[in-house]
Amino acid sequence: MRIAFIGLGAMGRPMATHLLAQGFDLRVNDANADLAGTFGDAWAPSPAEAARGASVVVTMLPNGHIVRDVILRAGGVAEALGSGGVVVDTSSSDAGGTVMLGEELKARGIALIDAPVSGGVPLAAEGKLTLMIGGTDEAAFTTVQPLLTALSAKLMRVGGLGAGHAAKAINNAIAAAIFAVTSEGVDMGTRFGLDPAALLEVINASSGRSGISEGLFPSQVLPRKFALGFGLPLMAKDVAMAEKLRGELGLHLPMIEATHRQMQAALATLGDRADFTDYFRFNEQTASAG
Repeated sequence: MRIAFIGLGAMGRPMATHLLAQGFDLRVNDANADLAGTFGDAWAPSPAEAARGASVVVTMLPNGHIVRDVILRAGGVAEALGSGGVVVDTSSSDAGGTVMLGEELKARGIALIDAPVSGGVPLAAEGKLTLMIGGTDEAAFTTVQPLLTALSAKLMRVGGLGAGHAAKAINNAIAAAIFAVTSEGVDMGTRFGLDPAALLEVINASSGRSGISEGLFPSQVLPRKFALGFGLPLMAKDVAMAEKLRGELGLHLPMIEATHRQMQAALATLGDRADFTDYFRFNEQTASAG
């Protein structure tokens, strides 16, 4: 089975490197042609050339708009892949766009599976990511299961097409909201005179406990490292996709809406190079200004 892997950024590069190390027949491409030397014979000069002769195409691209363009553009991946192929989108794309792309690919005889990832660069290099799988085409899933298994420590099939992307966006929106309110509580307690480490100990022994308070605050916030390695732009994008889904469903979800506004405001203030945990600094600034 030949696989085309399109998108060799922070996550895509270690994922593709791991698949090559596992012996998969892989052709790769990225907009950054400087990576050609890194991948040697596996490099293809364009997405379409990577997909030519492949039965599966994996995308790990910045957003769903780019995924759609790379797949459907004239002379692009869909034409090179042809009927009977499978596209696996591991990018953080929006769920509604994934459903529409799936319908258009189905008309060409191509199956689409969404499989966004969680776990970060180190786990990508080790093939220990968590994958959230959307799609009900059993034949397509059987085809790509060895590939997905090689990339992951845990596969979770969460529903129909787009469900994987929806699940990731919702999860990250919840995580962002928890981080934001924990930031407010810790900052408020510190300003009152509480030792933040002591306050965090109380939180982690009580009902305010979360994975955020137990993990990120001791390791990143209290020592003021702010170096989780997951960028604020990425979190803001994921929360924006949850907000977009909320709007498409016609729902009033004030916490999701507020979290979206806060992440966008933090991004505008801190800039594209900020770590997600830098949100704590944004909270400090805005709390003082208020």
